[in-house]
Amino acid sequence: MSFGLRSTGRRGRAGRLRSFGGALIRVATAYLVTAMAIPCNACPFCGAVGESLSQRRDRAAVLAIGESAAPVGRDGNGLPIQAMTVLHVLRGDAASPAETVVARVPGPIGGTALIFADADAEGDAPDAAPTKAWSAIAADESLIAHAVSAPPTTAPESDRLRWFASRLEHANPAIAADAFTEFGLAPYASVRAAADAFDDRALARWIADPGVDQRRRGFYGLALGIVAATTDDPATRARSLAAIRDAVAAPADDFRAGFDGLLAGLLVADGTRGLAAMERQGLLAESARAVDQKHAVAALRFAWEHLADTIPREAVAMATARLLAAPVTAADAAVDLARYRHWDALDDVAALWDTFGRDDPVVRRAVAGYLTACPLQAARRAIEEIRHRDAERLDQAIHAAALPLAR
Repeated sequence: MSFGLRSTGRRGRAGRLRSFGGALIRVATAYLVTAMAIPCNACPFCGAVGESLSQRRDRAAVLAIGESAAPVGRDGNGLPIQAMTVLHVLRGDAASPAETVVARVPGPIGGTALIFADADAEGDAPDAAPTKAWSAIAADESLIAHAVSAPPTTAPESDRLRWFASRLEHANPAIAADAFTEFGLAPYASVRAAADAFDDRALARWIADPGVDQRRRGFYGLALGIVAATTDDPATRARSLAAIRDAVAAPADDFRAGFDGLLAGLLVADGTRGLAAMERQGLLAESARAVDQKHAVAALRFAWEHLADTIPREAVAMATARLLAAPVTAADAAVDLARYRHWDALDDVAALWDTFGRDDPVVRRAVAGYLTACPLQAARRAIEEIRHRDAERLDQAIHAAALPLAR
């Protein structure tokens, strides 16, 4: 079935890998393994979210409430530290009320705090006791209650996420950030299983609100797509889908953070119709804005990993092949097409060597990786043609393609 997507490359024929030298085969294998190392467990649209409070709490040997006892200082590495007086011990027995500990802090704390201690390292002597690595964060009464009452990390992931869902965009910014962190760390399947806990009207407001943190906006778009895809209520589905479509179609600045998550939400909610909508809006076109093309790559990767039951993978691969025509996405698209084993784009990928690859070693690396991974005889011929006119740079690109990608 066609969705207005096409690839101009040679139609691949069934065939088996022919001998082209053991080194080349090893390069192809290494390239495919490296290309597959795209994170897909945690939310791919949330950025780096760090560690949640419940994770810190559950691994801590000591958890206590304290207050600042001195101005912030610096340790031997120049990192901020501060003396904290323990007020109440919530877990562990390595600290007692009225004791003062020196804790690593993210910045000056001028009042109450949550104090954590982890077993840091054994002493130098064989019978030395473990030392404690103390850390602290500023915490008011509501954040302390949140950290203490959050479900344990051993509880089922979807149950935990249901608890955190009501705390997204909480009035306390630290609680809101922690709830977002929990979802940012969670596998997609767990987020989908907790879809009944989302407030679709709130999600729709947040993706339309320019004041919402743009990183979170991408996740909220994905979450609203999950709601639209899983609800049994036609009104909720229609309302959610309309909100996503409006957010995708809305004009935006050149940064447009979170747009990849909105596109993923559209694909989750509307399957192949969502992919066709991306095409109609010109997001896969050579003339699309570079930032939108990058977001489209991310959304298509998500669809390949998670949405094969609603969007045929061949359609995802064909859409990805469209992005070979854009200089900002050509290398990413070639890497993904090798990972997808989509060899219909062979001619288009090989042609990149003399276009975008002329001045871009990243593109040349992607082309070399794709061609060495491809089992078709046409790929062997393409390599030999490139070798005939550009042998030194081809060898460099093949060697680079076998090395881990910097991400």
